[in-house]
Parts: sequence; C-alpha cells; structure tokens
Amino acid sequence: MSFVLDHMTKQFVYGMLKNQNHYMFLMDIKVVFDNNNNENKSNKIGGNGYTICSGSYDDTIRIWDIETTKQFNLLEGHSSWIMSLKYGSNELLNTILSGSKDKSVRLWDIRSRQQIQVFNGHTSLVYAVEYSPFVIKNSIGNSNVICSGSYDNTIRFWDIRSNNNELHVIEGDKEDNVIFCLKFIGLKKKEKTNGLNLCYGSWRGPIRIWG
Repeated sequence: MSFVLDHMTKQFVYGMLKNQNHYMFLMDIKVVFDNNNNENKSNKIGGNGYTICSGSYDDTIRIWDIETTKQFNLLEGHSSWIMSLKYGSNELLNTILSGSKDKSVRLWDIRSRQQIQVFNGHTSLVYAVEYSPFVIKNSIGNSNVICSGSYDNTIRFWDIRSNNNELHVIEGDKEDNVIFCLKFIGLKKKEKTNGLNLCYGSWRGPIRIWG
C-alpha cells in the first residue's frame, strides 16, 4: 500500500505513527475551510486547513489536524478492522464513508461524530468504498448513491437514505477473486462524448472498466 503525500503530510504521518498507539492501516486527506466568504481563511483546524482521517486495526476512525498533529475526532462503531475510508465532497462534504473487516459499510457525520447509516450485504470484508456520481430521483426527492467492493468479489451500490438492501450488485469475474479498489473516471469515447466509467482492481491484478 502506498500514498502520494506533500512534504507537510509526510512529516505529520511520520510523527503520528512514531508517537501514537493508533496503528494506521489507511488514510484519506482533505482541506476543510470555514463557512464564510473568505475562501483563503481556513477553519479552526490548524492554519492550513488540512485534515487526515485514518482507519486502524483498533476498529476506530480518527481525524487529525496536520498542522498541530492533534486528533480532534474519533468515530467508533465498527466491530473489526477498518479496511477502507473516503472523505465526502459537495453536499456530502461533512461525511466519511468506511468499509470494514466486519463486512459492513458505514456513513458518518464528521460534525456530530455520529453514524448516519450502516449498510449490510457483503459476505466478507470490504476493501473499497466510493461516493458514486449517480443520484436517485424518487417521490421523496434526490438521494446520493455510494458503492463498495469486497473480498466476496462483488461491487454493491447503496442509497445513502436507506440502510435496506443494495440497489444493484456487480459480480466480479471469477478469475478476479477479490475487489480491491474502485474509482469513477470520465473516459473520452469514440463518439467524442465523455462517458463515466467505473474501474476496479482485483486480486489477480487486472484493472477492469465498466461503462
């Protein structure tokens, strides 16, 4: 597993792993800004606004201020290792998505430190979580979609407003065995139109693209 980090982030992660008892398995990074008209003024999370969320073998998710190297949030609820994490964006800016060895996918509210939803359906540990660009329109209104990839070799799509059964399931190729990572990307097609595709990486090594 590897990360691409700027100089300040590298220093922070080194210090955290050296001085804390939180054995970090994975992380995501985000800039948090104050809710005012001055986009250059960061929130009260250090001077530069950078935060890291980390997942650990201790079953917790922790949010850290890079500049002060202080932990300022702790999310607890999973019953086993945290295997995947993702910060939200746009209207889901204040959320974190997580997948765990306990087979569940969970959506968290950073501000209240509370779990919003838990999604059960995978039959093995969840290696990848991703916010989908798709939106469901129904009588209630619009609802965002998330997806997850698992050791059970499936990709599952979920409605964030409901913790009921999944919206859709993609079965990975039999030779793949495990879904390790997910990413939505825009690919330019021959018809000169930009399409959105789901890419996933598997245990055997190939990267597959769904369009």
